[in-house]
Amino acid sequence: MAEGGRAVRVEHDGGVCSIVLCRAEAYNTITPALRSQLAAAIDHADADPETRVVLLRAEGPAFCAGYGLDWATAAQAEEDGSGDEDGERARVWDSAADLRMISRFADAFMKLWYCSKPVLAAVQGWCIAGGTDLVLCADLIVAGEGASFGYPPARVWGVPTAPWMWVARLGLERAKRYLLTGDEITAAEAARLGLILEVVPDAELGERTRALAERMARLPANQLQMVKSVCNAAAEDMGLQSSRRLALVFDGVARHTQEGLDFVTRSREVGIRQAVRERDAPFGDYGSGPRARTPPTPAPPERPHPPPPPGPG
Repeated sequence: MAEGGRAVRVEHDGGVCSIVLCRAEAYNTITPALRSQLAAAIDHADADPETRVVLLRAEGPAFCAGYGLDWATAAQAEEDGSGDEDGERARVWDSAADLRMISRFADAFMKLWYCSKPVLAAVQGWCIAGGTDLVLCADLIVAGEGASFGYPPARVWGVPTAPWMWVARLGLERAKRYLLTGDEITAAEAARLGLILEVVPDAELGERTRALAERMARLPANQLQMVKSVCNAAAEDMGLQSSRRLALVFDGVARHTQEGLDFVTRSREVGIRQAVRERDAPFGDYGSGPRARTPPTPAPPERPHPPPPPGPG
């Protein structure tokens, strides 16, 4: 699972299995290939008798800048005809097919939740939009001080597919505050609010998360599995599945409202990066805000920081 060109790599070291997102040049944006490889990697770690703890991490300046919107908007335009030259939609939106499509992604992310072994995530740089759908399914999240979280597609063209995770971590009112604006959340604020476990210096992220994973791995595997299971059961009793089902339906609806279709059309006219900039500019955050002019994760002296991500999706 570690051959070159793959979107996900698996590494074993003692009782810790690392699942590494390795589309660094694309800010680890989510594609069908990444989804499928991530699901296979989680299944592999779950079945491996030597693995006690799963460590989810990513290469490059960003953990995950969301879905790869270049392919996602193009795929929607092709499916529903919103990109036709004559402006006519070729066919009515197939909501059942759309639900099957987005469910494949959400089900892959939820494998982190249902994995019998505890999953610890190490986050650097951008972790936004679909990246939060993914990472909030982990059991524990540690972020570097330069990390950013948020769900900007709440402004147009999306609904979080893991809404219960936001509510469970932040509480109902704070979850609504950030999802009803799509506002960016710094790592320090995310830790203060309880969205993540803790924030550490960027340079120490790998060492600190590895140490925590190894500390958990000292416990017997069956103890780890039982404790995670009872904690998750309590969460599911509070409505995880019902909110998740509704979110998957509404995410498809949000991508096919008039505003959602206009966003797809605009992205085809000016490019997805510009369309995202126009969406976020009134709010002054993400790629449109002052943080875009400074690296979200400090780069080593010998390597210049890359430009801002292609647009949180």
